[in-house]
Amino acid sequence: MAIVSMKALLESGVHFGHRTHKWNPAMKSYIFTERNSIHIIDLQQTVKALEEAYNLVRDSVAEGGTVLFVGTKRQAQETIQDEAIRVGMPYVTTRWLGGMLTNWSTIRQRVSELEELERMRDRGDFERITKKEALNLSRRIERLEYLLGGIRYMTKLPDLLFVVDVRREETAIHEANLLNIPIVAMVDTNCDPRKVDYVIPSNDDAIRAIKLLVNKIAEAVVEGQELRKDDEEEIAPVTEVVMAGIDETELTDEDLLGAATLAKISAGRVAEAEERSAEAELAAAGEAVVEEVTDEETELEAAGEAVLEEIAVEEAELEAEGEAVLEEIADEEVALETETGVDVEEVADEEAELEAAGEVVLEEIAVEEAELEAAGEAVLEEIAIEEAEVEAAGEVVVEEVALEEAELEEEEEALIEEVADEEDTPTTVLDEIELEAEAEEDEAAAEESEDTTPQGDEEIELEDEN
Repeated sequence: MAIVSMKALLESGVHFGHRTHKWNPAMKSYIFTERNSIHIIDLQQTVKALEEAYNLVRDSVAEGGTVLFVGTKRQAQETIQDEAIRVGMPYVTTRWLGGMLTNWSTIRQRVSELEELERMRDRGDFERITKKEALNLSRRIERLEYLLGGIRYMTKLPDLLFVVDVRREETAIHEANLLNIPIVAMVDTNCDPRKVDYVIPSNDDAIRAIKLLVNKIAEAVVEGQELRKDDEEEIAPVTEVVMAGIDETELTDEDLLGAATLAKISAGRVAEAEERSAEAELAAAGEAVVEEVTDEETELEAAGEAVLEEIAVEEAELEAEGEAVLEEIADEEVALETETGVDVEEVADEEAELEAAGEVVLEEIAVEEAELEAAGEAVLEEIAIEEAEVEAAGEVVVEEVALEEAELEEEEEALIEEVADEEDTPTTVLDEIELEAEAEEDEAAAEESEDTTPQGDEEIELEDEN
């Protein structure tokens, strides 16, 4: 049976890759097809790869191995932390520190520093130093916890590395490759799978996809832990049987050791007895000193109680005197009130009458204001009506003026046409007369050139007629 069904992978969006222009050609064998410029991952290969990674993690944990969960991107931080804590494995979710694997000894020293600072804080050592130093150490604890909190219980290098987003965790991948630590990783279409030992082709950006696959790896860890417990339970009875078969006879020190060694042991025992007796004497002397100190403390406490009683008596006397003074002051105030009571009542009556008169005046003013507002509204309405009438009359006048202008324009156009017709006719007649006159002048000039004799009276008359 498959570790996870194809339907669950589809519902979680594991098959969605990146856009086609962002792909890594090394992922070509894991891509099923392309749709809407997005690569679709082959989920059959994902199922097989997940099953192989599941078996690897389970067997490694069953043999006592450790799996380091790594995922610093925002979508994976919460899931990685929750699942790693659930199965009791180390994790890195904030930032991968350079050398976290290759320089493990230094990282382990920082973890030891964190634990030592926490012990100092719990013992109350921060209260014996200045506030500034305590604040700096508290900030140091917070910083180390933020960076190393997930690996503080990892005492050795991990046996496996599970990574979400190979491209983002490039430093972790490089360090694991240098130390030959097997890597199981969720690899998207924009990542390079050649640096990963066990590739799980999947979407490494969707929260649901990350939750599904990280949960399966965590279940593999749980199954491996259960197998290890079963193996330990099977080994325990065998160990008991083997121990039962061993000869329970014990040899004494005299049988096993020589005389010189026995002499040294006896001398050591004598020295230990002397030390114990000296310690007992010191303890007795200390108890005597403590008893003396307690006696002195009881005496001091008794003296202190007597002083406190005297102080209490003095305080009671002072309180009694104060109460007497307060009573006298109260009596004087009552006497003053009785003497001035009449005047106060008269002033109160006058104030009430003035308030009533003021309220009446305010009501009259409010009525007058309302009447003025009503009159003003009526005037405004009349003005609005008059303006509307004036606007209507103005529109009528404008229309009449427009009609008159149109009629005047038509009359002007008609006059212009008539004038143009009249100007064309006389101009044509004058041109003909001028042409005829020029022709006659030319004929007359020709005749004068032919006949130089003066003209007779008849010719002169003809010229005049012409």
